[in-house]
Amino acid sequence: MVKILVNNHTNGVILLLAASLDYLIGDPWGWLHPVQVMGWVISHFTQLAINLWQQPWQRRLAGIGLGIGLIIGSGVAGWFIVLLGIWLNPFLGIGIGTILLASCFAARSLRAAAVDVLQPLTAGELELARSRLSQYVGRDTENLSESEILRAVLETVAENTTDGVTAPLFYAIVGALIPGVGSVPLALAYKAASTLDSMVGYRREPYTHLGWFSAKFEDLLTWIPCRLTVLTLALMSGKPQQVWRLCGRDAIADPSPNSGWSESAFAAILEVQLGGTNFYSGVVKQKPLLGKPTYEITPGKIEQALELKRYCFLIWLGIGLVFCLVQYSLSI
Repeated sequence: MVKILVNNHTNGVILLLAASLDYLIGDPWGWLHPVQVMGWVISHFTQLAINLWQQPWQRRLAGIGLGIGLIIGSGVAGWFIVLLGIWLNPFLGIGIGTILLASCFAARSLRAAAVDVLQPLTAGELELARSRLSQYVGRDTENLSESEILRAVLETVAENTTDGVTAPLFYAIVGALIPGVGSVPLALAYKAASTLDSMVGYRREPYTHLGWFSAKFEDLLTWIPCRLTVLTLALMSGKPQQVWRLCGRDAIADPSPNSGWSESAFAAILEVQLGGTNFYSGVVKQKPLLGKPTYEITPGKIEQALELKRYCFLIWLGIGLVFCLVQYSLSI
C-alpha cells in the first residue's frame, strides 16, 4: 500500500500540501530557503567570473555555464533529496517534497509585500511606505508620490503573479505528470532560472554578457505559463475578448516578452493604467503605458489584483490535482 501511495499518489499529495503550506505559513523568517542557496552560488560565481574574465565572449560562456549548471543542478538536487527521503520513509519524503515545493510558491509572500507597503501608505506615512517599497522593487523610491507607489505595488503584483506564483505551479504540475520526475525538480529548476534572471539578467555592465543566457532562458521558460495566466485571468474577468485584445495591443510595446502581458492583463481587468516614468539609480526609464486610466489605482484595486492572483492559482491547482487523480486512476 505504501509503495502504491509513493509511486502513484505522492505528486498530488505534495502539490496540495505545498499549496496549503504556502497559504498558511509562507516563508518563515530566518529559515534557510532554496533561493538563498541559489543566490549564494550566483553571487560568488558572478564575482569570480567578473574578476577572471574580461572579454565579452568569455563572460557569455561563463554565464551559459552558470545558467545551465544551476538550473539542472537545482532540479537534480531536489529530485535526489525527495528520493532519499522516500527511501528512508515514504512520509518523510512527502514532508520534504512539500517543504521544497512550497518554497517555490510566492503567493503568501507577494500579498505580504503588498500589505507591507500599503499599511503605512494608507496611514499617511509616505516616507515609511517609500522605504518599504525599496525592499521589493528595483526603481528609485525616495521621491515617489502616493500614486506612483500604488502603481509600483500593482505592477509588482501583476508581474510576480506569473513569475512567482503561476509559473512555478505550471512546472510543478508538468513534473507531477512525468513518471519518475515529480513536482519538486521542475519547480526548483524554474525557481533557479527566475533567481538567475533577477540577479544577473540585466543589460547593463557587468551583467550584459554574463547574464545574457539567464535573461533569455527565463523569458523562454515563462512564455507559456505567462500566456496561460493571461488567458485564465481573461476568462475570470468575464470579458475575455476585450482583455486579450488590450493585451495584444499594449504588451508588444514592452521590451519584456512576458511582464508586459501580465501587467496588461491586470490593467485591462482593473481598468487602470500601468507603466510610465521610472528612475533607476537616477537614470530615467520610460516604460510603455499599458491599459486605459478609466479608474485611479487605489488600495482597493490592489486588493482586487491579489484576489485575482489567488483565484488563478486555485484554478490551476484544481486542474493539476485532477490531472494527478486521472493519472493515478489509470495506473491502478
